[in-house]
Amino acid sequence: MSKNQTISTTAADPTVAAGASQFLSPVVLGLQALTVNGKQAHWHVRGANFIGVHEFLDTLVEHAGAWADEAAERIVALGLPIDARLEAVAQKGAGTAVSAGFAQSGDVIRAVVADIDKVIADLQAAIDGLDEIDLTSQDIAIGIKAGLEKDRWFLVAHIAE
Repeated sequence: MSKNQTISTTAADPTVAAGASQFLSPVVLGLQALTVNGKQAHWHVRGANFIGVHEFLDTLVEHAGAWADEAAERIVALGLPIDARLEAVAQKGAGTAVSAGFAQSGDVIRAVVADIDKVIADLQAAIDGLDEIDLTSQDIAIGIKAGLEKDRWFLVAHIAE
């Protein structure tokens, strides 16, 4: 290759990139919203199981941020941008049940689990939709879903009977 030739920034088929972005973008936004709302819950949880819930919410926030980064980087690696600015994340996370103030741990857990369930639904849609489009992107969605379901289980265990 000569000095004057340029290398494409991606080897991805534009149709594959568009499909992956269509399915992974809601996942990125949902995980970013979960990151913000999880931190809000972390600061305001009270009551039974306080320390366990408080500390695990930090773990959840860390995981959600890392998973959002993984999904976003897949979209960008395929050559498309991702809009995860605060405005886009706020629109996605507007339906949160996480309180703006102090709340008892059981209520906090139920609210965060409701947010997790929304992201899991987006992940399942991505897994189903990506099956015929891009198996690499689907694999990313499958891995994130497995991790998020595990974190959900850890939270629910605090209030399970």
